[in-house]
Amino acid sequence: MRLLVFTTLFPNPGAPHHGVFVWERLRHWLARAKEPGAPGGAESREAVVVAPVPWVPRALARGRFAAFADVPAEERRDGVRVLHPRYLLLPKVSMSVAPLSLARAGTQCVQELVAAGERFDLVDAHYLYPDAVAARFVARRLRLPLVVTARGTDVNLIPRHLLPRRWMKWMLRGASAGIAVADALRRELAPLAPPGLPLVTLRNGVDLAAFAPVDRAQARAQLRWRSDRRVVLSVGHLIARKGHDRLIAALPQLPHDVDVKIIGDGEERGRLLAQAERIGAARRVELLGPFPHERLAVAYSAADALALLSTREGWPNVLLESLACGTPVVATRAGGVAEVVREGAVGTLIDSAEPTAVAAGINDLLERPRDRVQVRAYAELHSWTATVDGMHDVFLRALGRLPAAGAG
Repeated sequence: MRLLVFTTLFPNPGAPHHGVFVWERLRHWLARAKEPGAPGGAESREAVVVAPVPWVPRALARGRFAAFADVPAEERRDGVRVLHPRYLLLPKVSMSVAPLSLARAGTQCVQELVAAGERFDLVDAHYLYPDAVAARFVARRLRLPLVVTARGTDVNLIPRHLLPRRWMKWMLRGASAGIAVADALRRELAPLAPPGLPLVTLRNGVDLAAFAPVDRAQARAQLRWRSDRRVVLSVGHLIARKGHDRLIAALPQLPHDVDVKIIGDGEERGRLLAQAERIGAARRVELLGPFPHERLAVAYSAADALALLSTREGWPNVLLESLACGTPVVATRAGGVAEVVREGAVGTLIDSAEPTAVAAGINDLLERPRDRVQVRAYAELHSWTATVDGMHDVFLRALGRLPAAGAG
């Protein structure tokens, strides 16, 4: 089976962690073919990724757009061919016209691939808008089945806008199947889909080798964190919906030996620093900036708890990454969070992000420390194997090689 993966959510040299979960699913699907018991037996698995990036004039390449300026037109990632055609992203009107701009760039790129002899069985698109909408144009041009994956904001926020909602309904009418990374997202996806479209939940897994416990004392020594302070860690872009400000607001209600450390970068950095200063907690808050993905396991292992206080989520990977390192979590019940944290033995869920509720949840973890071995064991139930096997079944059904779900 040969996939054409189409998405703007994919790592590139300018943004190495962007959409890393898409790469992880693909990587594990490819590797699974070499393991005993894999669906499809000895059938080969191959993929080409088309991951468009915005065209940015070098003179205007500032802020978050600076990372796109030096992205190559083509690269290899563990042997997988990845192409980065450029598409026009127009300010103020991008939400309305992005599918067409993206489709134009993607279609031209794919036509060149086909003209050079590439052949595909199926289009695998990630993120419903504008990516999957554009992918429908590509799939229709190639006369291939289209499987789309919903990942969060593309279902729980973007459909509130009339035109994108119409685009998404049109796209789903041409899809062979829809995948959601959480049951909560699948339920929100269902009203957009035509009757009879297969919708399945395939949750992200966690790389148990990359995210494994590191000795806590050694981890703290590497990071130069004080051994006499307890640390609540928050990981994510410094944007409003990630709720880093809610964690800082709760700090005055936490014990005096508790510090907050935040990994990530973004537009809220200055405001978060000002907030910490304003409430007299500047010495207890540290913004660490972005971390290399491979170094996150050290930070998770060094922390006493991870806090995720988002207002919206799909399937938040940081929770499983933290749990895989043995670190318990406190989180708001956003999106698929409750599907990740199903046991009190690994964390605490809170119904409000108000400072008192956040502090109560964190204090619960600090006063009743969870068994870190048990936390790790829970994460081990979330490998990628079941996800990619389910993904392969979806592909086979889309290709007519398996009967439709529920068929005799």
